[in-house]
Amino acid sequence: MADGRRAAPILEVRGLDVYYGRSHALQGVDLTLDAGVLSVIGRNGMGKTTLCKTIMGLVRATSGSVRMGGEDLLSLQPARIARLGVGYVPQGRRLWRSLTVDEHLRMTGALRRGAWTVERIYDTFPRLAERKSSGGGQLSGGEQQMLAIARALVTNPRLLIMDEPTEGLAPVIVAQVEEMLVRLGEEGDLSVLVIEQNIGVATAVSKNVAIMVNGRINRIIESARLASDRDLQQRLLGVGRHSDAASAIDAEMNGDVAPATATPRAPSLAPQRVYISNPTPPTRWSQPVPIARIEASARTLSAGVLRLEEAARPRRDAVAARSSGAPTVLVAGTLDTKGEELRFIRDIVAGSGLRTRLVDVSTGGKPSTCDVSAHEIALNHPRGGSAVFAQDRGTAVTAMAEAFANWLRRQTDIVGVISAGGSGGASLVAPAMRALPIGVPKLIISSVASGDVGPYVGPADITMMYSVTDVQGLNSISRQVLANGANALVGMVKARLGERAVNAREVSANLPAVGLTMFGVTTPAVQQIAAALRSDFECLVFHATGVGGRSMEKLVDSALLAGVIDLTTTEVCDLLMGGVFPATEDRFGAIIRTRTPYVGSVGALDMVNFGAPDTIPERYRGRKLHVHNPQVTLMRTTAEENDRVGHWIGERLNAMDGPVRFFLPEMGVSALDAPGQPFFDLDADAALFRALDRTVRQTSNRQLIRLKRNINEPEFAAAIVAAFRSLIGRPGTRRRVAR
Repeated sequence: MADGRRAAPILEVRGLDVYYGRSHALQGVDLTLDAGVLSVIGRNGMGKTTLCKTIMGLVRATSGSVRMGGEDLLSLQPARIARLGVGYVPQGRRLWRSLTVDEHLRMTGALRRGAWTVERIYDTFPRLAERKSSGGGQLSGGEQQMLAIARALVTNPRLLIMDEPTEGLAPVIVAQVEEMLVRLGEEGDLSVLVIEQNIGVATAVSKNVAIMVNGRINRIIESARLASDRDLQQRLLGVGRHSDAASAIDAEMNGDVAPATATPRAPSLAPQRVYISNPTPPTRWSQPVPIARIEASARTLSAGVLRLEEAARPRRDAVAARSSGAPTVLVAGTLDTKGEELRFIRDIVAGSGLRTRLVDVSTGGKPSTCDVSAHEIALNHPRGGSAVFAQDRGTAVTAMAEAFANWLRRQTDIVGVISAGGSGGASLVAPAMRALPIGVPKLIISSVASGDVGPYVGPADITMMYSVTDVQGLNSISRQVLANGANALVGMVKARLGERAVNAREVSANLPAVGLTMFGVTTPAVQQIAAALRSDFECLVFHATGVGGRSMEKLVDSALLAGVIDLTTTEVCDLLMGGVFPATEDRFGAIIRTRTPYVGSVGALDMVNFGAPDTIPERYRGRKLHVHNPQVTLMRTTAEENDRVGHWIGERLNAMDGPVRFFLPEMGVSALDAPGQPFFDLDADAALFRALDRTVRQTSNRQLIRLKRNINEPEFAAAIVAAFRSLIGRPGTRRRVAR
């Protein structure tokens, strides 16, 4: 500020006390949000929703203060607070069932004028634009949450309060909400207070996380630390030891912590009772569970099991204390059925001197002796443990695989992962392994490894090893195979760790890598581009056959590419029209997530790929076809299909926040789409270009560039190279582009 004084925080809560009758719900809450996004997490009943309602004036405080930008809010009515610029997304959405989407937005949009208009809302949430005439009660859960967020945004708030914004949403919608929160915080137009139970979302959207325990802000810690501290997560959101956890946290907050050198208490030899506060998965409408029911649902752990757990914990804690943050190998699998085999692998890896963590991804809900329990993993599912421990096994396996992938993405010290199991076990761990960066050793020992491993490996560098016998107990054969797999992973990990120092010294001599997509009909263009960049960049070319695009984007997600020249986007045609080389719905997703500099084009969007002529679907038999070879037949896309493709790609380009230059070759998009060639059709191409023009929101950072050239002409390749160099900066660095 000009006078040197510090600007007041957007939100400042001091000494806030709230009672419900004699129940002290908020107990001297102190919280400050200067700007950006701040997450508040805690178990049910800790006071998070009460905090939201108190800030909004829906619940009256007994004492304390709530200020926004220095202005006191506690004495104001909710309507006045909203007009001052506080937006609220309540838990449960609270939509009007009889009002349409458009009526929701038009009514609330009159509250405060600003950058968020109804039209901008429809651009940001295209699904709402499609459902603008539908009533609030006719929307799906994800659409309702979009509308609840949009209803708050259209009031142009300075402070947005979101209470459990991802509760009950499908994973793809959770990812969209997460990305939107990150973007809102970075744009700086408003600040966001997020109340969440999903640790993954809470730590992903904000730099710091406030932890709420028993009506108080226990502490504010860095998101990265919370995401990697499984013990702290277990104390905060675990089940089965709630009273102990709360006491331990309260003691730590008050300074009543035993010295680190205190003698550990000897484990009890008597059977122990384990109580679960929610014997059945809770819902929003659940009532408190009677004590008698909790007692009846308690489990008894035998002395033998307890001794095993208590004896192992001091050794694990001592290792963790000595090697906090040290490189770790995960041994993951279903301990309820493969525990003997997985522990055999763990012992070999640990015996080599590497730090290990045994992770349980079982879906049966039974307790097991491990480092990371299945319940802890399940908490990383967007809908929590109730979604994972379902009665249907197929649903449970799918949900646990997603939860494990979410958990693994947030670990910072993993240098290798190994698993053993059948088809179910492989399907549980493979998605998480695919989420790891390229180069991190990943090995699955399974009975399915002798068949088609494509669904498990995908675009990742997963090693599949055939188990010979089924993974069902240890015997003379399985011991050899499991030991070979464990030692192979040890060798890969140690070699990789040994190369780190060398790579760190040699990195300055390495050229930054750029990914290029190519098809036979765009080969001349890619060759010209690669030749022009070869002196400054390592050019990695990917064949656009579905898995090629996925492999390139896997490297983008792994931060191994400095930029992308996505010249050949033909996989989108096969996705939308049913060809044999389709992309996935996540095509361009890695570019969106990482904001990697992106230069793209419409290469080979004039064709859909099929097999031999007799394999072409009946509905396409009368179309313009070209036999590329006996096993590949190409079908020319129509103007209507190109319009659909252009709209699909344009929506993905709009989601890219990094620098984007997308080129349109007006004289043909492939070698077959040139004058005199069988697929030359300027009208069909024009439909593609019009769809992109209509869909893409162009900015200084996101541009469509038309050239009256065929995609394979030298002038077109030169323009691509010039645009790429302007975005990437000098070799070895990535230029920061203002958004």
